[in-house]
Amino acid sequence: QVQLVESGGGSVQAGGSLRLSCAASGSTSNFNMMGWYRQAPGKEREMVAIISNMGSTEYNEFAKGRFTISGDSGMSSVALQMNTLKPEDTGVYFCYAFYRGTYWGQGTQVTVSS
Repeated sequence: QVQLVESGGGSVQAGGSLRLSCAASGSTSNFNMMGWYRQAPGKEREMVAIISNMGSTEYNEFAKGRFTISGDSGMSSVALQMNTLKPEDTGVYFCYAFYRGTYWGQGTQVTVSS
């Protein structure tokens, strides 16, 4: 049974930083990919950043230059360092993992005030 548990969300003023962490349990060594998605109120869930088990990364355009994803080689954890946060970054951030299917964490709220 795979479980993804996020931590690190919260409230911050524009320009501030937050670090999200996700701990995975279960057969994590099988994961091909882990990452972060987010969903703002009234909007669809969108990819923020992903990292493969080979260490390659991919960022959505809005995250480039501000967010950094990192993970361990065993795919048991993934983190997202978010700098220079903007009010439009507000939303629920979900940890994501993929192996023969998609796994999601319960989500953690990020609120950026202007």
